[in-house]
Amino acid sequence: MNLQEALHQVRQHQFASVYLVQGTEGYLSELFKTELMNQLIKTEDDQFNYSSFDMEDVPLSTAIEEAETIPFFGDYRLVFIENPYFLTAERKTNGLEHDIDGLLSYLEQPSPTTILVFSANVEKLDERKKITKAVKKHATFIDVNPMGEREVRQYIEQTIQSEGYEIRPEAFELLLQLTDLNLSKVMGELQKLFLFSSDDKVIALHAVKELVPKSLEHNVFDLTNDVLSGNGEKAIQLYEDLLLQGEETIKLNAILLNQIRLFLQTKILAKLGYQQANIADTLKIHPYRVKLALQQVRRFELDRLEIIYDELVENDFKMKTGQMDKELLFELFILKLSAQVAK
Repeated sequence: MNLQEALHQVRQHQFASVYLVQGTEGYLSELFKTELMNQLIKTEDDQFNYSSFDMEDVPLSTAIEEAETIPFFGDYRLVFIENPYFLTAERKTNGLEHDIDGLLSYLEQPSPTTILVFSANVEKLDERKKITKAVKKHATFIDVNPMGEREVRQYIEQTIQSEGYEIRPEAFELLLQLTDLNLSKVMGELQKLFLFSSDDKVIALHAVKELVPKSLEHNVFDLTNDVLSGNGEKAIQLYEDLLLQGEETIKLNAILLNQIRLFLQTKILAKLGYQQANIADTLKIHPYRVKLALQQVRRFELDRLEIIYDELVENDFKMKTGQMDKELLFELFILKLSAQVAK
């Protein structure tokens, strides 16, 4: 069942006895949890019917015992089982001993007055396990894995429209870039943008620039573009700003090295005929990062990127062995590369 169908049923008070919410998109998972609580936990007395158990800290038997308990002054008891790692291939060396047999028995005849929710914030479960098969058989499964780029764009656009706002195209693209197309991050930033743009209901580019913070990786991404574009003065200024913010030169060099490595890998795979989705699968990174990398590497020859990569590796060695002042070394690298590009 998709999330929208599940939310609709919950709002109609059509509850399943057991839910399995599985996926790594935290915003969607939290949305389902919030909707359940809004429908079931409305008064102070209802609070007695709500429990949440982290399987890394609490035995499964405690959660099952709670699920078997009759609700207190209400129709339903709501029980969340967080981090059910026994449904995955993960092995805990010092983990708790969980009563799997007790859960199997409960699933065969779940309490009609309890809503039991397994919240598995993982990409996939171990389908070979008996307990996983049993949970998937008896539970209503809700997929909350990250959406594709098109789905995320549509979801955000619909959310903005439903709030009575509009967003400028350039502001929309920057918002997606600064949040790495992560739905949870976008939804968190939108609340600030709504408040800032409440007068005319239009989210403009300057609002995104002022309110949505740049991560260190995004700053280094800008630094990379400045260096590769021959804009040494701008790159040096950004580097000095990052130093003033407390960032370390060795760390910046390492992130820049990773960025150039991504460019190299993307360029090579693209030459081999790989499409964006194939490259993302091969490199195990978000497709949106691949999309941005593909846009950048079209301007550069493969051998040029290889030379830059080799220089960064050598600089990393010199910095860590103290052969040269690291700040001076990094600035010389920026100036040298920028001058070569500018020719």
